[in-house]
Amino acid sequence: MGANHHHETFPWKHIVGFILSLVLTFIALWVALSSGWTIKAILGVIVTLAVLQAALQLFMFMHMTESDSGRVQTINMLYSFFIAVVVVAGSIWVMWFVL
Repeated sequence: MGANHHHETFPWKHIVGFILSLVLTFIALWVALSSGWTIKAILGVIVTLAVLQAALQLFMFMHMTESDSGRVQTINMLYSFFIAVVVVAGSIWVMWFVL
């Protein structure tokens, strides 16, 4: 470890990230259960909140901006995104034929 590394005594970044995650989750829950909006609007808001939640997790908890090897992290993120798309698309495809 180099001399430039600074360790905080209290994890404020994690606390703020956790609270923001809870707020986004409760907004999605309210939209889904109590908003009275159309299904299309509900799905659009929930997908938007999910993308915001994922970005929040990446930057607040997974230390996306703290690595020295940006290229490796970019490749890992693209691979993770590909796997997530395959899992979601595959699940929808399977459910489409079962239902």
